[in-house]
Amino acid sequence: MPVDPRTPVVVGVGQTLRRLESAAGASEPADMVVEALRLAAEDSGAGSALLERADSVRVIEILSWRYPNPAALIAERVAASPREQAKSSTGGNSPQMVLNDAAAAIQRGDLDVVLITGAEAMNTRVLARKTKDWLDWTTQPPETPAPLLLGTEQAGTNDVEMARALALPTQVYPIFENAVRAAAGEGIDEHQEKVAQLWSRFSAVAAANPYAWTPVARSAEEIRTVTPDNRMIGFPYPKYMNSNLQTDQAAAVVVCSVEAARSLGVPEDRWVFPHAGADAHDHWWVSERADLHSSPAIGAAGRALFELVGRGADDVAHVDLYSCFPSAVQIGAEELGLSLDRPLTVTGGLCFAGGPGNNYVTHSIASMVETLRADPGALGLVTALGWYVTKHSLGLYSTEPPAGGFRSARPQDEVDALPRRDYTGEHDGPVSIESYTVMHERDGSPSLAIVACLLPDGRRAWGNSREPALLKSLTTDDLVGAAAHLQADGTVDVI
Repeated sequence: MPVDPRTPVVVGVGQTLRRLESAAGASEPADMVVEALRLAAEDSGAGSALLERADSVRVIEILSWRYPNPAALIAERVAASPREQAKSSTGGNSPQMVLNDAAAAIQRGDLDVVLITGAEAMNTRVLARKTKDWLDWTTQPPETPAPLLLGTEQAGTNDVEMARALALPTQVYPIFENAVRAAAGEGIDEHQEKVAQLWSRFSAVAAANPYAWTPVARSAEEIRTVTPDNRMIGFPYPKYMNSNLQTDQAAAVVVCSVEAARSLGVPEDRWVFPHAGADAHDHWWVSERADLHSSPAIGAAGRALFELVGRGADDVAHVDLYSCFPSAVQIGAEELGLSLDRPLTVTGGLCFAGGPGNNYVTHSIASMVETLRADPGALGLVTALGWYVTKHSLGLYSTEPPAGGFRSARPQDEVDALPRRDYTGEHDGPVSIESYTVMHERDGSPSLAIVACLLPDGRRAWGNSREPALLKSLTTDDLVGAAAHLQADGTVDVI
């Protein structure tokens, strides 16, 4: 059956990483992006003509060097004259969200060739601070026209949460982990062993990934055992269970219409089709979610995605679940009906393959494309996540064209209609402990407990403690569900 010429298809992918001894003379993120794009063009077989044909350049928000309009800079460097210059909002969901949007635009006939790309040079920035090297990188003038913003730019935490130290992923995701453990009815040691086994399997995939930042297969014992090199950060996560932002990595994906692919001479053995995409977000603030161990938005997006193509989770041969922290993988797998025992990554995940800011999923899409080319006809699933299990984007891919073209869904109304908790920043009285983490200093000493509390009327509040005995007890005893008292200043005392 002939393929609709408007059908979107991924024709080229490129990935790079670099390891520098010094930041002196290091190329900037824009140059890293251009290198990845040129690799993608070479991968397609069409060469530079593919990049020059682009009518949309979409850059995933770069954190390590702020460009007012990176798309304009990159278009110039690849000799493209796109009618659309865009960048994504902040969030790890962005690459898949941007691709879903691009595929829909191509299917409608609005675009023909779209470049999706991003890079981070956080490792270079760290090196530069250590060695006092000046980075002579591009600064665009203030009058540079702003690009089109794809996605919604909104803070991930509110004032109530920030007041109790919920500000960073390293502080929030371990709270989710203890909630996942409690919901599963597992003890601390039992659950830590399960998570370490899961993460060991991820590291084994990274060890075989030529673009992984840490290509080392680690044993479960190595991952769960706290050592000077694997210090505890936010209980129960030692360093090897935390996403690694300090990398220098770039990736690019080129999507175009079948018509454009044919006119540019891209061989069909390079083609991988996006079949369907779905996007949704959970109740935005963590404080207002019904519980801390699930994601109704991932569940709704997954159901919508599979319904669009008439397939199910058991039909998916290859998966890359967003994997900033183990709790994200466990929540995503549970919502999508995927066993933790099956392979859940094609890269090794953000802890081992690398977590380059918002751009990890560009790498996972590129790796998925290569995986599917090697397994023609198989179905691949990529999931992406932003903020604190907040924003979600999913995509299905195959070398076989989709029946009826690319389709997309946004089941946001379904998620918005679900119950949400009220929350408060002011409470003095009895509470029960819903979940928690204990943050540790670089020397390994526990310093601060962050505690999710449920009031007798069902509202949620947040508390803190620096009391040494309680900090120790939270890391050795299962205190989820324990009775406690929350003081007006936010201090938590277990009764």
